[in-house]
Amino acid sequence: MNALNKTLIAQNTSKEISLSLPSELKAAYPLSSTFAKQITEHRQTIQNILSGKDSRLMVITGPCSIHDPVSALEYATKLVKLQEQVKDQIFLVMRTYIEKPRTTVGWKGFLYDPNLDNSSNLQLGLEKSRALYLQIIEMGLPIASEILSPMATGYFDDLLAWGAIGARTSESQIHREISSHMPYAIGFKNGTDGSIQIALDAIQSAKHEHQFLGMNQQGLPAILHSAGNLLPHLILRGAHHGPNYDLASIEQIKAKHQTDLPPLVIDCSHGNSSKDPMKQAEVLKQIIAERLQSQVRGVMLESHLVDGNQKISCDMTYGQSITDGCLGWDNTEHLLLAVAMQLDEIELAQSA
Repeated sequence: MNALNKTLIAQNTSKEISLSLPSELKAAYPLSSTFAKQITEHRQTIQNILSGKDSRLMVITGPCSIHDPVSALEYATKLVKLQEQVKDQIFLVMRTYIEKPRTTVGWKGFLYDPNLDNSSNLQLGLEKSRALYLQIIEMGLPIASEILSPMATGYFDDLLAWGAIGARTSESQIHREISSHMPYAIGFKNGTDGSIQIALDAIQSAKHEHQFLGMNQQGLPAILHSAGNLLPHLILRGAHHGPNYDLASIEQIKAKHQTDLPPLVIDCSHGNSSKDPMKQAEVLKQIIAERLQSQVRGVMLESHLVDGNQKISCDMTYGQSITDGCLGWDNTEHLLLAVAMQLDEIELAQSA
């Protein structure tokens, strides 16, 4: 074998590292019956909000992506206190995203690289992610994440209260099938090009029963039989060419598709804020002003302890996002307190 062939073989040699089975990780980091009941109650509350039985606004807020458990727990502590202040008008769900979808390449999230050093220590990521999730749940908060890798869902399906399918994966058949199997409400985002039909088709698919190839709790390939998702819904996240959060855009979507829309959640970031995190406040304020007509059930905010974002380095700002820019805590708290007051005023005006 010549040197060139040896080099080509070396370049194409894949690496395989075994991981804990979902059942093993759950046994190592167990969910108690007390908090399992809490999660069930949180899931039901979210379903009630989405279906209109509970008039409160669901607000899914937290870092674009988790990268530091310490700052995530500090954020959770602040969120618990805020929930007590706004509980009559707002139901807070903490955004705890551990996977980061990439357009090309880049840091793939805390699950894959918890040390931020490209070591790809997925086993450590699984352990630290589940441990962090349990800590946040034990503080009394419901948690939310995006379903990105179908293989990862079995490690956390007992913990999440809400899930999302991103703009790049709403068209994926396996993500629709996985969603039909999850025990919590899942939202589908419109495509990055603004396409709503992709998400509407996904919602119809996720509602139905499926039989599909997956992995069981023992890590074996299996045919999974799903019963259909309890409440798949639509997330409007804007597009490359502009926003779609306002009442006029929502009415245009209804007219174009000649149908009543599924329950609506608005992503205040991404295309709706032109990727400017500070514009999320004005987006949310307009949503609230138009909510009686639009019937928006929930919103999403990208929020952390410190405004903006930063690159991964050896000298990073504590509590600042390393992916998309976020609203800092002070701005988030001020915004949500104002929104709660605005919702309260609207409710009083209706009852007068």
